[in-house]
Amino acid sequence: MSRAITRRLVLAGLAVPALWPAGTRAQATWPDKPVRLVVPFGPGGAIDTLSRTVAAKFAEVSGGQNLVVENRAGAGGTIGGLAVSRERPDGYTLLMADIGANAIGKELIPSLAYDPPTSFTPIIQLVNLPAVLMAHPSVPANTVQEVIDQAKARPDRFTYSSAGNGNGSHLFMALFLREAGIRMVHVPYRSGAEMVTALVRGDAQFGFPTVSSGLQQIRAGNAKAIGIGTTGGTPLLPGIPAVSTVLPGFEVAVWHGITAPAGMDPALTRRINEVFARIIAMPDVQQTIFNGQAGMVVGGSPEDFANHIRSEVARWTPIIREGGIRSE
Repeated sequence: MSRAITRRLVLAGLAVPALWPAGTRAQATWPDKPVRLVVPFGPGGAIDTLSRTVAAKFAEVSGGQNLVVENRAGAGGTIGGLAVSRERPDGYTLLMADIGANAIGKELIPSLAYDPPTSFTPIIQLVNLPAVLMAHPSVPANTVQEVIDQAKARPDRFTYSSAGNGNGSHLFMALFLREAGIRMVHVPYRSGAEMVTALVRGDAQFGFPTVSSGLQQIRAGNAKAIGIGTTGGTPLLPGIPAVSTVLPGFEVAVWHGITAPAGMDPALTRRINEVFARIIAMPDVQQTIFNGQAGMVVGGSPEDFANHIRSEVARWTPIIREGGIRSE
């Protein structure tokens, strides 16, 4: 609610004060009905799985109200983002945040009808999903340095698949190529599953999907892991070093969190942050996220998430512009 409201209640002859600050009341009563969580991608993917994991626990920490997941896919997440940006900031329509819908969508789609960094109230970052540089088994390189050396010796020899123009897997590889000073030919597909399948078939030699997307094929020997996108690697791929051991400072991961339409009352923002923080603090939720998606829980304050989104905009904007990357 955005204004003070008048309430009058008589109990035992005593009147409750008529004016309550809107934020205080919203914080005290939210949620008093089901909450809608818009997922800006289709069912079955990592972001959808995360959303349903969180939704399954929502009633336990919200006084019995449900979190209803609604998939609004299309245009790299920006169709769902646009829909939520036009809602009231009352806490009953939230967005499962994504880099496209909430940070760089307008760089990728200049005609986009909203401005992602300014159209939302950041609430909490939920997870980071580490990515892995993968190669087809036929590639005669097993380390990051060997990949770089071979690509420098024979420019444009290799191709790499992605889950679509402007997708995280595309951006991660674009950053890797720039930092390594090498070139490869980009072959975009329509999803993470398709990009991994293309790599396994040998239609592309490299890809940079999330660990969860590539893990099964790596374990089956149908593809090999070259380097992990996050510093420290991941326990799910023991012995595979971080790309940053060769390219210092290199750090890439898919991130998701909760946002709401811009203009939300700070007290309500904090209340929603607390609810989702309790959910991701549950050991079984953390275990599900780790085992199912190789994900690492983040948490933090609304300000922390706002800072992260700003840093992502600053980081990826030059990559997108230098590469002429567009998704429309």
